[in-house]
Amino acid sequence: MSIKNIINKVKDEVTKEVKVLQGEETKDKLHTHEHEYPTEAAAVKEFEEAKRKLFDVNLWSHLEGINSTFELYDPYGHKTDTTHPEVGYFIKITLPGGLENWVKITAIHVEDALAEFTVHPSEKPEERNKGEKVIEHFFIKEASSTFRVERRGTKLIGYEIGLNEGINNQGEEAGDRALLNTLTAEGGWAGVQALQWNKLVYYFVHPEEARSLDTK
Repeated sequence: MSIKNIINKVKDEVTKEVKVLQGEETKDKLHTHEHEYPTEAAAVKEFEEAKRKLFDVNLWSHLEGINSTFELYDPYGHKTDTTHPEVGYFIKITLPGGLENWVKITAIHVEDALAEFTVHPSEKPEERNKGEKVIEHFFIKEASSTFRVERRGTKLIGYEIGLNEGINNQGEEAGDRALLNTLTAEGGWAGVQALQWNKLVYYFVHPEEARSLDTK
C-alpha cells in the first residue's frame, strides 16, 4: 500500500470516528472464542453446559475478569433468578462506577447445535408504560448484541455480535445522558468492552472456566 493510500485510509477512519462520536454513524463488532473437544460426544455434552451458561445471565457477574454486574428482570421489572429467560425480559448492566444500562431481550433462538438470544437498549422496565422515551443505555435503541453458542462437530464456538453500535447522544431518547453516554461509549466502555466480551465468550465454551466459577 502506498503512503498516499495509507494517509487516505487514516483520514477515512478518523472521519468515521468523528461521525460515530457525533451520533451520525454506527459500528459493528464481533467477539468470539472456540474450543475443540476430543470427541463429538464430548462436544455434544459440553454444548448443553454452554447453553446453561449462556442463559444463566445472573452468573455472568461472578465470572473472573468481568467488572460489570448483570441482573435479569422479568417484563414487570422484578428481579428474577430464572435460568430460562424469555423474550420481553430485561437485563440491567451496571458498569464500574455505578452507571446503569438497560437492555431488553428481543429474540431467542435454539436449535440442536445452536442457541442464542439478542438484546437491544431499552428504557427501564418500570417506565416503559409511562410514556418515558429515554433509552437508559449509552448505545441507541437500534444497536443490538447477540450472545450465541454453537457446536460444529467437535468444536464449540461462543459469540458476542454487536451491530449498529451508535452512541445515544442525540434527541429526546438520550435525555440528560448525552454527554455521559458519549464519554462512556468512547471512554470507559471502549476500554473494557473487548476484554469483557472475550472473557464471556471464553466462559461459554471452555469447561475449565465453568468449573472454577461453579465453586464460588
